[in-house]
Amino acid sequence: MSLQQLSSQKVFGGHQVRYQHESAVLNCTMQFAVYLPPQVELGQPLPVLYWLSGLTCTDENFMQKAGALKVAAELGLVIVAPDTSPRGAGVPDDPEGAWDFGLGAGFYVNATQAPWAEHYQMYDYVTAELPALIEKNLPVSDKRSISGHSMGGHGALIAALREPERYQSVSAFAPICQPTQCPWGEKALSNYLGSLRETWVEWDASALMAQATQHRPMLIDQGDADNFLVEQLKPAALEDAAARAQYPLTLRMQPGYDHSYYFIASFIDEHLRFHAQALSAAQ
Repeated sequence: MSLQQLSSQKVFGGHQVRYQHESAVLNCTMQFAVYLPPQVELGQPLPVLYWLSGLTCTDENFMQKAGALKVAAELGLVIVAPDTSPRGAGVPDDPEGAWDFGLGAGFYVNATQAPWAEHYQMYDYVTAELPALIEKNLPVSDKRSISGHSMGGHGALIAALREPERYQSVSAFAPICQPTQCPWGEKALSNYLGSLRETWVEWDASALMAQATQHRPMLIDQGDADNFLVEQLKPAALEDAAARAQYPLTLRMQPGYDHSYYFIASFIDEHLRFHAQALSAAQ
């Protein structure tokens, strides 16, 4: 697989670059964004933080809004931000045009149901195909961490819980912690995976957490003024599962913060330093 560069901007001594490639896993053309800090010029492969964005987002939202690049440059941390779903002609969307399903809402699962299964294999894309592509073509090491927001926080948690050997650490902002028990998750999982709810459990962070035997450092920030907190996000379920599994979870309720990128920008520096410490320890 080859990369086609779409754009590049210099920022904080490094470069924020967008690429395009043909995805065999998703059966379509995909775009993603990468921040390459100035340390790439020193010739040593750098560790990578994968960022998974939330509903309606693309690869561009985090790079433009989170305010993460200055500290990433300081830490020598590569950031990779994939898109949130397959795209392009022939990729199905919600037939009613809803914003919480279909395009922009891949939910980071591997779909099994028609017409979604042909393209919507987002879990395999973000955990396997994209990292292999990054590590083959860019000056990075195989040391990875993962983070995300909302739907992307769900994606980050399930990736680290399903395959902890792939990641050194995981964090999330306002993640969907129990998608089998909330409207967003029920809509996505029933369409992508079918009506048998027992097949949904392997994509539910709280269920995975309760069974976890391998532990990775985990940091979650959640605003207590988040409009989606009670109905959609359900962090208490994850906290309860972590207690049962004796999983080293740090979950911080942040007073007055909502679900927006203002919330992410307020705490992203702490998350980057959290991941940098774990990645440094793994070198």
